[in-house]
Amino acid sequence: MPNLNVTLVRAAVTSPFKRAGRPGATAPGDRAVLPAAPIAPGPLASYSRICGFSESGTLPLTYPHVLGFPLAMRLMTARRFPLPVVGLVHTWIEITRHRALHSTDPLELTVYADGLAPHRRGTEVTMVTEARLAGELVWESRSGYLSRHATGAAPTAGDAAPAVELPAVAEWRLPGDLGRRYGAASGDRNPIHLYPLTARLFGFPRAIAHGMWTVARCLAEAPQPHEIRRVRADFRAPVLLPATVTYAADSTGFQLRGAGRIHLTGTTLSAPGPQTGPAAATDGRS
Repeated sequence: MPNLNVTLVRAAVTSPFKRAGRPGATAPGDRAVLPAAPIAPGPLASYSRICGFSESGTLPLTYPHVLGFPLAMRLMTARRFPLPVVGLVHTWIEITRHRALHSTDPLELTVYADGLAPHRRGTEVTMVTEARLAGELVWESRSGYLSRHATGAAPTAGDAAPAVELPAVAEWRLPGDLGRRYGAASGDRNPIHLYPLTARLFGFPRAIAHGMWTVARCLAEAPQPHEIRRVRADFRAPVLLPATVTYAADSTGFQLRGAGRIHLTGTTLSAPGPQTGPAAATDGRS
């Protein structure tokens, strides 16, 4: 497993020398691989507690993303990676599991960048994480990370389209140190999540909650979280810490909202029954 402390130091050193939005920039084709190994029970238990998952022996849908995060960081802090990793903002994620996974499964992980794309607020890279068990693809995700910079693009009509508010289910009070606590459990210590001072360096008035914590916490609140096999989540607005937020959900999806704005929207697809192999469904984004 890559040393995250070393990786974060490298990020701090290399980021000032990278200019997002450089014409002709492309994502390198490098792949980072973590050989199959048992999942450490201590970090998994810490992650489950901070996100609200029960420690049932079934792997939370979001946890392979956490296992692959050091690999993604290694790729994004490499000299050939075109975007400055410090200050990158997670904008969306799609996760699919093809079979039930357990905490004892020795997963092999592969992470790679699947291209850069212009975004109205900068440049976005798509990072792919794949998990295999005995050579079989059992879990995969695609994530968008935004490097913010001036583009000159005008907002489009879709940018301001309001989402329909779903029925409120629960209210959560998020402490100011949530970013530091989740960072300790997940390894994601991006400075925008840690302290007001470090967040202000990247344009946020206070530290913001990790997008992956908000997704995981919403999934953990679902009636049958371990039955969910696919999720699509879009991060619409940062959650400034501390905060009071409302979790809302119905059969069509879920939301996290607060202070007059929607922070997160998502949709899920649950498994129709016991799964022993790759899912046969071929439907598109959920």
